Amino acid sequence: MSATPLRVGLVGYGLAGSVFHAPLIATTEGLALDTVVTSNPERQRQARAEHPDVRVAASPDELLARAGELDLLVVASPNKTHVPLATAALEAGLPVVVDKPLAGTAAEARGLAALAEERGLLLSVFQNRRWDNDFLTLRRLLDDGELGEVWRFESRFERWRPQTKGGWRESGDPAEIGGLLYDLGSHVVDQALVLFGPVTQVYAEALVRRSGAEADDDTFLALTHANGVRSHLYVSATTAQLGPRFRVLGSKAGYVKHGLDPQEAELREGRRPGDGAGWGTEPEELYGRLGAGESPLTGGGTAVPTLPGDYPAYYAAVAAALRDGGPNPVTALEAAAALDVLEAARRSARDGVTVTL
Repeated sequence: MSATPLRVGLVGYGLAGSVFHAPLIATTEGLALDTVVTSNPERQRQARAEHPDVRVAASPDELLARAGELDLLVVASPNKTHVPLATAALEAGLPVVVDKPLAGTAAEARGLAALAEERGLLLSVFQNRRWDNDFLTLRRLLDDGELGEVWRFESRFERWRPQTKGGWRESGDPAEIGGLLYDLGSHVVDQALVLFGPVTQVYAEALVRRSGAEADDDTFLALTHANGVRSHLYVSATTAQLGPRFRVLGSKAGYVKHGLDPQEAELREGRRPGDGAGWGTEPEELYGRLGAGESPLTGGGTAVPTLPGDYPAYYAAVAAALRDGGPNPVTALEAAAALDVLEAARRSARDGVTVTL
C-alpha cells in the first residue's frame, strides 16, 4: 500500500460522524481524516479535541470548493441531506460513502448509482451491521449448513426508551426521513437480504406508541423471500422486555442469540480498534445456542462461540476499492433493493395490505 494515505472529508459530526465514522476512518490503514464539516461550534471543538490534526469546515460547500484536495467524501449528516450531498460530491469528482439510508426512495438510490457509474466513481453505503459479531457468526453457521434448510428468520433491534428525545430522527415531517422503519429498519432489512436474498412480499405495522412522538417507534415487518424463507423483523424503542437479537429456525436446528454486538458501546466509550486485544469480542455467557427440541434458556443446545465483530473491515474494504480496485463492500444497488422493501413496508403499514414486489 502507498505510504500516502487517502484524504477523507467527513460531513456531519453528530452521533454517526463522531462515534462511528471518524474513529473508524482514523484507525484504518491507508486513510486519513482530513476535514470534518460541522457548523456547530461545540462539535467543531469536539472534532479538534478528538482528532488534533483535522481541519474543520463550516459547510459542505466550503469543503467541496477544494474537492481536488480530497480522495473520498463521507456523508454522515441528517437523512434528508444524503442525496443532495452525494450528488454534489460525485459531480465534483469525489468517491462517496453515505451512511444508511442512502436515500428516501429506491428511485433516488438508483439515480445515484447511475451517476456514480457514469462518473466512474465509488459510491458505497455504510451498513456496519453486516460486521456485527452475531451476524458474522450466523453467516458462518448458514455457510456450514448447521441449521439445514432455513424456514424462519427472526431479527430484533429493540430498545426501551419510553421518553422521546426530539430531533429530526423522531420528526413526523416526511422530508426528514425519520422514524425507526428507515433507521433501524435499514439494518435489519439489509441483513435479511444479505442472508436470504430477494423479497417477493412485504407486510408491515408501523406504530407511534409514545406520547409526543411523531414518527414510528414500534415497527414490525414480515418478509417472504423468493427462496421461501420467512423473515420477521422487529425494530422498537418501546420494548419493556427485550427479545432475542436472532432466532433462526431450520429443518435441522435452530440458533438463538441474545444481546447486541459490543462495538457501538466500545466506540461510544472512546475505545478504538487497535486499542489492545479483544475488539468486538463478547463473554461466553452471551454466546448464542444451537440445537433442536430444547430451550436455550435452560441450557439446551450447544453454545456457539461468537465471532469477533469487525466494523473496521468496512473502511478497510473501501480503502482497498479505491487503491486497488477491490470490491465495493456495500453497493448503492444493494441499498436500493433494501429501500424497495422499506417503501413497500411503509405502504403496507399505511394501507393495511400485503405488498407484492
